[in-house]
Formats: sequence, C-alpha cells, structure tokens
Amino acid sequence: MESNSFNETIGIWISDKKSQKLNWKELINTCAAFNYNVVKLDLDQSLDDQARIDVFLHKLTDIIAAADQGDPKASIIINRVEQFLSNHPEIVVIDPLESVRILLNRNCYYSILQDETSFSNQGIFTPNFAEFTYNVIERNIEIMKQRGVTFPLVCKPTLAHGSKSAHEMVIIFNEKDLGACKPPCVVQSFVNHNAVLHKVFLVGDRYHICERPSIKNFTSSENLDPIYYSTGEVCKADSQSTLSILDPHDNADITLTVNEEKIKSIIRVLRKKIGLLLAGFDVVIDNATGHQLDI
Repeated sequence: MESNSFNETIGIWISDKKSQKLNWKELINTCAAFNYNVVKLDLDQSLDDQARIDVFLHKLTDIIAAADQGDPKASIIINRVEQFLSNHPEIVVIDPLESVRILLNRNCYYSILQDETSFSNQGIFTPNFAEFTYNVIERNIEIMKQRGVTFPLVCKPTLAHGSKSAHEMVIIFNEKDLGACKPPCVVQSFVNHNAVLHKVFLVGDRYHICERPSIKNFTSSENLDPIYYSTGEVCKADSQSTLSILDPHDNADITLTVNEEKIKSIIRVLRKKIGLLLAGFDVVIDNATGHQLDI
C-alpha cells in the first residue's frame, strides 16, 4: 500500500466546541489533495514535543483575551505559544497573535477603520464612536459630543472576545440612561439598517457573505428604556427575536444590496493595516443613505 508523501504540515488549534462543528475528515482530505498533512495540537503540552509543523493555524482569540485580562492558565498557554513561534520564525502563522489582539479591542479596531481616508470617497463609513473608561455621565456626554456620537446609540464592551459578556449590547435612547453603560465600553451611533446584517468571512483574498437578522430601526426617545440584547442570540441565522421584526411604518420592501467592490476595499485595508488572512467582519447598509458601514 502506497503511503502518503506530504510536503508540509499544518498544525491546528481550535476550541473543543468549534472542533465538534468542524468536518475534520473533509478538511484532512482537502489538505491532503494539496500535499498538506494536518495535525491537531495540544496547547497544554510542549509544542516542540509534538509534530514538526510548517503552518500554525489557530483560533486563539478567547484565550488571548483571557490572558490579557490576567487569567493565569490562559497566560501560560499564550506564553508557551509565543515562545514556540519565537523559536521557530520559519513557521507561517495564521494569523499573527499581535494582529488578532487588534481585533480584541473594539476601540482600536474602529479607530483603524475610521482613519482610513480612502473609505469616505467610496461611501464606506464606520459609525461615530467613543470609548468610556469611567462611569461619570457628565464626562461621558462631553466625550460623546466631541466624537459626534448621537442617540440612539449601541453600547458594547471594549473587549470584543473572551467571554459571553463581550457580545452583550445595550441600545440607549437618551442621556438620562447613559448609566446603563458599564465601562470600559464603546458607544457607537446606531444606524438604521432594516434589521439586516451582512457577515463577511475572509480567507486570504477570498470571502463569503452571509445575510443574518439584526436589530430593527429605532429613533432617539426620552421615553424608551434601554434595550439589552446579545448579538449571539439576535444575529444568529435562525434567530426568532422580536427585536428583528420591523415596525409597520418601516419600509421593508427597499432592498439594501451589498456592494462587493466596497467589501473588497475593506478586505484590502484589513490585510494592509492589520495583517489578517483569516477574519470576519460585519457590514450594514444605512437605510437612509445607502452607505455601507463596517461595524
């Protein structure tokens, strides 16, 4: 029986939860067709004692976030990985840990996108945002005004990964309810987008777009209480959330179409400024202007 002769080996680490969703047989067979061997790595053990690898493919976002928050076990794992990669600079890393860290911080990530001068000429915008580091409402109102953030707004934890709370949001309609914000957090002007979210999954120069439900349209109000929600519930493919149901006066017949040239522009910026090969980002389309917004 002829044995397989592989040119290179890909070492993969993903969480047990994500591992169960992955079709490992298909992945292994596909990689084998291109002369790549695939091995699953154990980050609790010395990586040097496992298979020699040429590519390190990982989904370490939650562990990096936990380590940066001081979790001792996560810190040990990340230190082990960083030392291993430092000792083996020839290994291709998808994606570099420093690049992943940028995505962990919403304020940092949004700043990079908002500072991209080429976007505005193409009708691509990041909604105005500000970071709150203190729970002092008067001070936060001033910060909002300086940054051009308007009501209604969505409040998000600054940390974008690492815990369930990273995906818990609050829509706030007026100044008196700003106490619902729990710093450190990012507040961002809410843009009406007819409850449609476009998730873009990026692999190198290729991408795939999935349409998902999102939050319905809102206007500022002194009478509406803050709305608490989790994007993991509202924006999942089979969501039945009432927050995604448009009100009768909203025009749901208007088709807000994604401009794929604009998607390619965002991808180019992510590749150039952050250095990502494997990533995902969300896009909504302003139902008033038709502008594409990266959120």
